[in-house]
Amino acid sequence: MDKHQQLKTYLQNNPAAIGKVVDYNAGTDRLFLLDFTAANTGLSAAIIADKQRFTSWVTDKLEANSARYGIGGYLEHRTIYAVSAHFDTEDEPRRLHLGVDIWGSAGTPIYTPFDGKVHSFQDNNNLGDYGPCIILEHNLGGLTLYSLYGHLSRKSLGRLTIGMPVNKNQQIATLGNNAENGQWPPHLHFQLMFDMEGKFGDYPGVCKYSEMEKYKANVPDPGMVLGF
Repeated sequence: MDKHQQLKTYLQNNPAAIGKVVDYNAGTDRLFLLDFTAANTGLSAAIIADKQRFTSWVTDKLEANSARYGIGGYLEHRTIYAVSAHFDTEDEPRRLHLGVDIWGSAGTPIYTPFDGKVHSFQDNNNLGDYGPCIILEHNLGGLTLYSLYGHLSRKSLGRLTIGMPVNKNQQIATLGNNAENGQWPPHLHFQLMFDMEGKFGDYPGVCKYSEMEKYKANVPDPGMVLGF
């Protein structure tokens, strides 16, 4: 059984082991799918390049649709990354999004959905990058899984230590504002990995389209955990 199937089987057989990532009531809270592909012609390059206008654009979309969170992103081919050289490479730019984004207000509490421990954390302080990022390590019935939380507040990193235990549904962070989170509208980048590949406090959240199959093998769909 490959790791993707192991994870799917574990989640199906152990629903009580899965907690929340954000506060969400399926009966009362609305989600709104945000499209950051070239198909969204209403989101101009000028808006994306202005962090205040981009933040207002997201906020207005959520308010207009009475949505608590904006949602989307796994394997979405996004044009918004043209805003930063962080995503450029000589042969092919990185544009394929590997996590699920949850767009909300700065200060929104973030939780861990599984028992585990702190693997690593750091402030990836570059334009378009994660900003403050936390990576947790989990043992799910013998399967090692890592969960990544990007675009956090800087204070979220203050009390962490490597190896510190965490419990399901424990608040681990809050969303950062656009001055500290890589200069994005406030949101969580939530991602899962089977192998950290030696990385610490960081793992690609966006890859080249040509490398999609390579990354899909290591980065399962976070929607299996989020349950939205």
